[in-house]
Amino acid sequence: MIPTLVSRRSALRTAGGGFGYLALAGMLGLQAKNARGSQEAPKVGPLAPKPQQIPAKAKRIIFVFMEGAMSGVDTFEYKAKLQESDGKPGLGGGKFVASKFQFAQHGQTGTWVSELYPNVAKHVDKLCFIRGLHTDTPAHPQAVMQLHTGAANATLVRPSMGAWLLYGLGTENQDLPGYVTVNPSPNFGGAVNYGSAFLPAHYQGTRIDDTGFLQNLKAQQVTSLQRKQIDLVQSMNRDLLAKPGAPDSLEGVISSYELAFKMQGKVPDLLDISNEPQHVQDAYGVKPGPAGSFARQCLIARRLSEAGVRFVQIRQGGWDHHNNLHKGLINNSAATDQPTAALLTDLEQRGLLEDTLVLFGSEFGRLPTAQGEDGRDHNITGYSMWLAGAGLKKGFSYGATDEYGIHAVEGRMHTMDLHATLLALMGLDHEMLTYNYAGRDFRLTDVAGSVVREIFA
Repeated sequence: MIPTLVSRRSALRTAGGGFGYLALAGMLGLQAKNARGSQEAPKVGPLAPKPQQIPAKAKRIIFVFMEGAMSGVDTFEYKAKLQESDGKPGLGGGKFVASKFQFAQHGQTGTWVSELYPNVAKHVDKLCFIRGLHTDTPAHPQAVMQLHTGAANATLVRPSMGAWLLYGLGTENQDLPGYVTVNPSPNFGGAVNYGSAFLPAHYQGTRIDDTGFLQNLKAQQVTSLQRKQIDLVQSMNRDLLAKPGAPDSLEGVISSYELAFKMQGKVPDLLDISNEPQHVQDAYGVKPGPAGSFARQCLIARRLSEAGVRFVQIRQGGWDHHNNLHKGLINNSAATDQPTAALLTDLEQRGLLEDTLVLFGSEFGRLPTAQGEDGRDHNITGYSMWLAGAGLKKGFSYGATDEYGIHAVEGRMHTMDLHATLLALMGLDHEMLTYNYAGRDFRLTDVAGSVVREIFA
């Protein structure tokens, strides 16, 4: 067969629309598959709300991430035996170091909390503590990535927990991103921790800083001119869409431009916490500069959740206390105690806590033995987190570590079990929530994970 010769001009003219589409799709990172044809019913977008797979009360998650591994035996894990054993030889080497902070029992449940968290302590009767957690690696990058994506191996990039939730449930507000991460760290995996990996890119997290700044949101042209520009691009893409062989995802791309246009008018106001009454800002402890960073994040998280964002993550770093433990704990708890307590109060007063999950914790814990003069090393064999909100038992503790706080000995719960449980609380079956890639079905929990129903209300 004689090959057909195509001129350079003809090739460019024929492929020009395709190049334009590729550039457009690349900028937006979308892979929405929609059917075409005037006889077919219009399909909803890929981020439209989807039904839960199993009955559940929770509609959204706020993950309050304490990056760097906060010390449980100095904050929420009172160990009388450790206090009695100060200076004695530790199990496996070193010496035990009692917490320098006073613990007291709070609420009707009599839950022990250290003096570092007096405001959060007022909420213990609505908290659900998970006290028997364990994970696989004592290195921060791998442990942080495993907590966020289920995979500890940096070469095996997986979708983040928020991306899986967005894939499984869609978002409640089609004018906003469904997944927002506030003040994410560039370290310990960086963007992998809020990425979508092999899931379509519209499931990845949208990054903003602790002042609510979102890059490339402000239009460079007046609204009327921008509308004309978008209309021109949209008309060309609709022309391409009408042609035989047009990319299936183009209709979703067209819709995304409309979403981006609408976001310009809504997102800036939503992220502007100066719109909040002064008494609300005061309750969170909002102030300018780095000292008010976490307070601003908590208030932004409430505003985003109230507006229908499915998954919001906020972050307080600086918990890696191999040294300067005493002063470091004082500084970090002072930055996080009031805002966290205010977030819980605000969500409850607005009726949001009944269908919102709040998760508070780190990638792992710290040992009860000394490291240097004033530090504690990593502990992956037994640590705690707490949850609050929808579908949970209130004032409840599940699992426990030993009398020193080293190993989880009751209700052991791996990171994969935590993921399976969170998905179930959100109405998703972790074994059914799969995505086929490279010839196999992937899931957040890979081939592991068990739902811990003992914490369900």
